[in-house]
Amino acid sequence: MTTATLQTPSTTQQRAVIFHGYGATPEDHWFGWLAEQLEAENISTAIPALQSPLDPCAVQWENNVRSALKQPNEHTIAIAHSLGCLSVLRYLRSLPGSWRLGTLVLVSGFIDRLPILPELNDFIGDGCDLTGFSEHIDRIVVIRSDNDSIVPPTYTDDLAGRLGVSAQVVIGAGHFLADEGIIELPHVRDTILSLRK
Repeated sequence: MTTATLQTPSTTQQRAVIFHGYGATPEDHWFGWLAEQLEAENISTAIPALQSPLDPCAVQWENNVRSALKQPNEHTIAIAHSLGCLSVLRYLRSLPGSWRLGTLVLVSGFIDRLPILPELNDFIGDGCDLTGFSEHIDRIVVIRSDNDSIVPPTYTDDLAGRLGVSAQVVIGAGHFLADEGIIELPHVRDTILSLRK
């Protein structure tokens, strides 16, 4: 009998949460496509709505992230785009003790004020202290384009460096928006699947 080798899906199944950015909703860009792709690989996936995306409040967004991500573990995958990256990082920074996150994927992430969007200065503030983050996260992936007109590529490179990794570059993807033709993001899907335990 092989019952001793069976695993309980509720404790070992991977769970992914995709967080949108400024001015977006869960239905925008490549988020729904990625969720479908991950679900097809038996990764339970959610795309929560972050409150007031056109007039975001840092505290509200961090609370939204907290409600969706809850207490992460080694089977949790957090994926964030643009301003959503900062909210995810701030929530993780707030966790006490020896928390763990399996995979963190940041797309067009940044923690510094954006010259093109001064209306986000209050939200961004002083960014986020990333000291010691890599000790809690098994796999960190930072992705940017070579022609992002909203988040300067150097900002994402700086974020990657502070997290102890190098940014992966997707050529010609802009800010990874639907109006730039990005409604699918195979690079993120393939990266996540290649990192599965």
